[in-house]
Amino acid sequence: MFTTKRYMKTARVLGVALVAGVALSGCATYDDEFAGINSRLDSLDTKVQGAAQSAESANQSATQANQRLDQIERRVQQLEAAPRRVPRG
Repeated sequence: MFTTKRYMKTARVLGVALVAGVALSGCATYDDEFAGINSRLDSLDTKVQGAAQSAESANQSATQANQRLDQIERRVQQLEAAPRRVPRG
């Protein structure tokens, strides 16, 4: 009977070790999945930053173009408002 208790105790210890081993191997799988997700997030972050820089550059170009159009429009209005010249001749 003493031997049976010893075997039961050993079986419990091995059972706990087996469950712990399975649980830890599951954690390794999740670590790999998290690493993959983090890698994808980093890639998306890089793309978003690139798009934001492109948008900022486009915005600056548009602002400069609008300023140039405003200058041209003012000059056209000045020319239209100027008195007409009489041709010589």
